[in-house]
Amino acid sequence: MTMTPTTKKRIEIIRDLPQNPLAYEVLELASKQRSNAKKIEVLKNYSHDSIKSLFIWNFDESIFSALPEGPVPYNTFDEGATQSGSLSDKINFAVDALDRSSSSSMNDDQKGRLRSSLRKEWTKLFNFVRGGNDKLSSLRRETMFINLLEMLHPKEAEILILVKDKKLTDKYNISLSVVQEAYPDITWGNRT
Repeated sequence: MTMTPTTKKRIEIIRDLPQNPLAYEVLELASKQRSNAKKIEVLKNYSHDSIKSLFIWNFDESIFSALPEGPVPYNTFDEGATQSGSLSDKINFAVDALDRSSSSSMNDDQKGRLRSSLRKEWTKLFNFVRGGNDKLSSLRRETMFINLLEMLHPKEAEILILVKDKKLTDKYNISLSVVQEAYPDITWGNRT
């Protein structure tokens, strides 16, 4: 009698996220799943209008950003030392620091301010797309965007910058077809 070795089927376990997870937590968890079915399951489990709006801004070809493409320029004066560079660079630095420290999602930052989240601020996103709030001047719109980025967790700010340039898939392995299957209630196109 010849015995063939049995192969163990690897079971993908979807870890539980907090009750109101941050957008980056949902996107990271979905992106890490090996199968599209699991990605869809994660997106359905943690469905929220804030996440849907990010996908719409990123994937819908009828939506155009009213913000300049590329890094977000920014200079700040902090504790007596001038720091220059782009806000994108500072966000990337903060994201790297969070990854190294394994910091939890909603900790206070170094100055003791509680960060906000895209879950709370998503209703402001219409200000940053063409046709959303065209009465804003470019300067006012860009200032509002920078202020929003400063309030957000660094990983959420990074997501917003990626979405602004329709580059969410550069960081997260989530395709339009996965999003369409997870959220069949989204109507694509004809938004301008």
